[in-house]
Amino acid sequence: MGEVDFTKEGHAKKVKKREGIAVKQHDHDQHSAFQPNRRTVLRGAASAAALGTSGALGTFSELALAQANLRAQITQVPGVGKGAPTDADWQKVGELCLGPTKASIKEGEFKGVELSFMGLNNQNLHNLLFRGFLKPWEAYTGAKISWIDLAQADYNPRLQQAIATSTVDFDILEMGAPFEGDVCGKGLASEMPDWVKKQIDIDDYVDYLKPPVGTWNGKTYRVTIDGDCHNFNYRTDVFSDAALAKAWKDAGNTGEWGVPKTWQQVQAVTKFLKGKKIKNQNAFGYLDAPKPWGGFGFYFLGSRASAYAKHPDDKAWLFDIDTMKPRINNPAWVRAIQDVIDALPFEPADQLNADPNTTGFQQFLAGVGSMIPWWGDIGQVAKASDTSVIGDIVGFDILPGSDDVYNSKTGQWDKLASGPNHAPNCAYLGWGVYVMARVNGDEKKHKAAWSAAAHLGGKDLSLWMVMYPSGFQAHRTSHFQFDEWVAAGYDRKYITSYLNSQLGSYNHPNRAVEPRIPGIFQYYSIAEDELTKIFAGKVDAQTGANNIAAAWEKLTDQIGRERQIGLYKASLGV
Repeated sequence: MGEVDFTKEGHAKKVKKREGIAVKQHDHDQHSAFQPNRRTVLRGAASAAALGTSGALGTFSELALAQANLRAQITQVPGVGKGAPTDADWQKVGELCLGPTKASIKEGEFKGVELSFMGLNNQNLHNLLFRGFLKPWEAYTGAKISWIDLAQADYNPRLQQAIATSTVDFDILEMGAPFEGDVCGKGLASEMPDWVKKQIDIDDYVDYLKPPVGTWNGKTYRVTIDGDCHNFNYRTDVFSDAALAKAWKDAGNTGEWGVPKTWQQVQAVTKFLKGKKIKNQNAFGYLDAPKPWGGFGFYFLGSRASAYAKHPDDKAWLFDIDTMKPRINNPAWVRAIQDVIDALPFEPADQLNADPNTTGFQQFLAGVGSMIPWWGDIGQVAKASDTSVIGDIVGFDILPGSDDVYNSKTGQWDKLASGPNHAPNCAYLGWGVYVMARVNGDEKKHKAAWSAAAHLGGKDLSLWMVMYPSGFQAHRTSHFQFDEWVAAGYDRKYITSYLNSQLGSYNHPNRAVEPRIPGIFQYYSIAEDELTKIFAGKVDAQTGANNIAAAWEKLTDQIGRERQIGLYKASLGV
């Protein structure tokens, strides 16, 4: 079928050629056409060096075979379903993927260089993996890395402190694209050299993660290691259970028992499941995450709100485009907030104190609840760790839609002729690795920092990271080669559902993408603080939403409204 165009338009054409197949969870292996062509294989041929080969490989077939062999080799470490990867596995994969580094860096070239790296340690992933991947890099190059490990809830305050005071005490940073306005816009990051772009094969990124994401004022700063969206994770056994189906019908519910496709259905199912049993255990429906999480918890309300608030005829959903007037207190967002209030009594006891780590890793993966939104971590951990009990009974889709969508321009709720409105929440735009501007005055240190970043963001290493528990999900065109996942040990039906839920979100024409504007996590943190009061019953949904809007207005004025308007428009492409 030739090369794959990952633009929305190109994707739509490809779908049309395949007789109208839509990007949905149930479409079997529809993207199997994403196979390497001559150009994409040649781009990654440098990885052949990791197999001990040399420049003597002269033919296209040998180059292609070398890369294919490397990718097949690393994805068997340790093998899906063979237990959670260990530090020894991370080091082994890091060693096997050193080929591109060895092709451009001499052994011991960075001896005497000391670098500091700041990132997460959430779920004992992120920085812990980076340590393992970079140990072989350190041994080969001679550089040494010290680590600043942060819990997810502590990350935003720590980074905001560095930004506000311009006291950057790290050389390399794991950071999400929403912070680019704060970091890159203030000149705190180092521009990516051209040799790094070539080494990481930057053109392999999926379309929605290409510029302007990762750039500021036309300059590239980010090595992408993640592609974020919230997909819909659900228990297949719950929604195929005959006893629950009968109880659903006997209760007078309309429609067949099955996986909810709209938020209205999610609410109905959550209320219905209260008091029911599945496999002799208490059944629960949707799991909300009301507890603040350093600003990151706001994404989970956003996933409830996007189908209500993101109209297909309007690119904005957080602020009005021309004024930066907050929409957080409009009927769409207030409905989403009220949904949480209404659902909490039907969720597990003490759900009010659950943050997203709790809902994802302590509840859903442990067999509690039947529906959550989360990033791609759930699908990885469910199959490739020792902590999940639901690996064979979990399915995936894009986020639910809504029977109607709020039109901010008319102030009315619209019912679309096409059916329910879907607006997948592309929450956070993925993690990246950034080099700080403070290394720019030291040529050796500058090169070393970018070499470390390039190693972590390498094309082949990235495949391993998105297959196994890492904190990162598919973000390259080359990640959607289904056969590679099956060869690693994933069931084809499972991985088709998982990857299509992500690709269907990335390429959705009405996807909800957040703005890369200064202060974005300050907005989110303000909202989390006020939402805590709402969910605790101290204020009602509308009053609390009004309080958030008023605080957002003050923050916008502090940052500079006219500048924010311009950056907001640019981030939305208007």
